[in-house]
Amino acid sequence: MLHLLAISPEKQSGGREIQVLAMMGIMASNPHLNHQSRTARTTVICLLRWAKFWRMLAWLIGAWTFSTACAMETVEVEQSGGKFKIRGEIVVEAVDGGMILRDRQGKLWPLKPEEIKNRVTDEVPFSLMEAAELGKEILKQLPAGFSVHKTKHYLICYNTSKAYAQWCGGLFERLFRAYRNYWARRDIAISAPEMPLVAIVCKDKQTWRRIAGPEVGTAVDTIDGYYNLITNRIATYDLTANPKSVARSTTSRNISEINRLLSQPQAGQLVATVIHEATHQIAFNCGIQQRLSDVPIWLHEGMAMFFETPDLRSKKGWRGMGDINLNRLQQFQNYLQRRPDDSLYTLIANGNRVQGRSEDPRFQGNRGALDAYSEAWALTYFLITYEQDAFVNYLKFMSEKKPGRAESEPQKIEDFESFFGDLKSLDQAFVERMQREIKRNARRFR
Repeated sequence: MLHLLAISPEKQSGGREIQVLAMMGIMASNPHLNHQSRTARTTVICLLRWAKFWRMLAWLIGAWTFSTACAMETVEVEQSGGKFKIRGEIVVEAVDGGMILRDRQGKLWPLKPEEIKNRVTDEVPFSLMEAAELGKEILKQLPAGFSVHKTKHYLICYNTSKAYAQWCGGLFERLFRAYRNYWARRDIAISAPEMPLVAIVCKDKQTWRRIAGPEVGTAVDTIDGYYNLITNRIATYDLTANPKSVARSTTSRNISEINRLLSQPQAGQLVATVIHEATHQIAFNCGIQQRLSDVPIWLHEGMAMFFETPDLRSKKGWRGMGDINLNRLQQFQNYLQRRPDDSLYTLIANGNRVQGRSEDPRFQGNRGALDAYSEAWALTYFLITYEQDAFVNYLKFMSEKKPGRAESEPQKIEDFESFFGDLKSLDQAFVERMQREIKRNARRFR
């Protein structure tokens, strides 16, 4: 990762076996960076305070315009006592001269006006890097020993075995096809990504700490991967090198052996976490959501959980896509016993708090995180299954949200109700339907 931002992690953790996965995201009204957690037996929220980054974005609120130009900008920047140049396109520009710039590698650069020392607009139009150029540039940023494996939509930058890189590429491509086909059948066109989707795959925990540590801080020892919303990359490590979650540690030599190891029950949550983050990456690159837009966290987390568990026995895709997620359903059953009357309201309206506001009591400690994620999954499942037409229209509406603009709680509720009707009535129908699902699946709970 380049040297734009400093991250100081604040972590809420509940044990060494907890599988935590990070999706780095900034909402315009949120001064924190939240590392979203996934579950093995428990779920936690790992909150990363990104105050410096918030200060850089704060000037955008209420004073921005969207750039329609495609010209290449060369911007001379001074940050933390150092000067450097960035070549890219303006995504959002504030009236005071600040901006969000996207460079040719797809990274977003929020720049305050006083950090911009000079800017020149080129006649040459802006273009993102092609796969070959992008691969070479990424390798320059990584330690020696990394290589690139290219698939139709992905660049896998790895220093583990070639077979494991191929396995990851195959897994991600299957997810991409499944995701695209699922929404195409529901009249949502998934656009091709503008540039290859990048995944960094480390061979072991030691390399992982070296690569991920500067981005996630001390959380590196409790997470197995993350999607960085700023760099637009996934980072993870060779899961077959995790002796705690796989029957035996091995140097992966062929795809069949890798598939066998990671098809074991104890490895299922590890794979699911990586798939979860890869789903975020697809959503932010294929027209479902826009990076740095004020999209409710329940929506993109709920959708990621909807897709997160693959059937590794299937060579064509996710055979169980959209099925009941028993772990989430069982936790939602537990949450219903103490669920407050305004639970749905806070889930929809207070999305900024879910993104990492540590004062939000719903997201303090293990139980709060479990409750929030289970309700996000349950609501997504309910809407896709029983309110599908309205959900598809809502998803199309949310995909038009632009970067850098915060919306009020009343506006979020108004938007939601315009598609799904009165919130109180919907909440009643939602709870009743999920109680039926709980009753129907109770015998399957562990």
